[in-house]
Amino acid sequence: MRRLLLLGVLAVVVVGCDLEAVPGQGPLRYRDEIFSAADKVADIPYGSAVNEQGQTQSLTLDVYRPRGDTVTRRPLIIWVHGGGFRGGNKTSPEIVDEANTFARKGYVTASISYRLSSTGCVGGGPIAQCIDAINAAREDAQAAVRFFRARASTYGVDPTRIAIGGSSAGAITALNVAYRSHLPGNSGNPGPSSAVAAAVSLSGAVIFTGDVGPGDAAALLFHGTDDGLVPHGWAEDTVEAAHADDLPAYLISWQGGGHVPYVEHRLEILALTTNFLYRTLDAAHAAR
Repeated sequence: MRRLLLLGVLAVVVVGCDLEAVPGQGPLRYRDEIFSAADKVADIPYGSAVNEQGQTQSLTLDVYRPRGDTVTRRPLIIWVHGGGFRGGNKTSPEIVDEANTFARKGYVTASISYRLSSTGCVGGGPIAQCIDAINAAREDAQAAVRFFRARASTYGVDPTRIAIGGSSAGAITALNVAYRSHLPGNSGNPGPSSAVAAAVSLSGAVIFTGDVGPGDAAALLFHGTDDGLVPHGWAEDTVEAAHADDLPAYLISWQGGGHVPYVEHRLEILALTTNFLYRTLDAAHAAR
């Protein structure tokens, strides 16, 4: 059984109709896979930051673009991998699948690396180090947002249509980017805004809901009710905090679902994410 929480009147204003409704007629760019493949360029430096060992660490990302595309101002999605803030990398299978899928729909997508902690946020490690790791990941992801804004023409992206998404630790990071653009950090590319228009979370939440405020991004959260790492209640709290500030926020709950059940719910995740981003980024009026 799945539960869909909508924002009510404000959601109608923002998305026009139910999140599950398919926008427009096909084949439709940014909704359908109109390209046969995506081209990947790996290990592009996008910033640098001091890690917990006191060393300056280079930050890299992989870019995915629709093969043969001639459009030069496309919406961008930045994907962030999970791993408890102490492991994982930008080739995480579900992240790569999403990056390729949305590139075939006409988006530019990117999967980023970020600073990791030796203890992270799992296994009962120190709370202070967990918080430091979350903030470091957020700052690095914000640097990636600014990287693309500063080089929009180079990568053929629309700097007014940027979304971020992730799984687990990456989902927490994506939501923190969505709700804390006023704290940009210093991981590179100073100057451009760190704000995004939308965030997609698989098994993530905002740890401190006081960070959510008016004018922040719209969010779509997917979560299992039996998640043993990031409690489902944290996702509910995130959505409630967003609603309290009149922000569009949606929670898709899977009864009995565990942590990052991407394979089991892949088609639903991709479909609802497509509809959410199509409307939130106003893709109907994006370059074609």
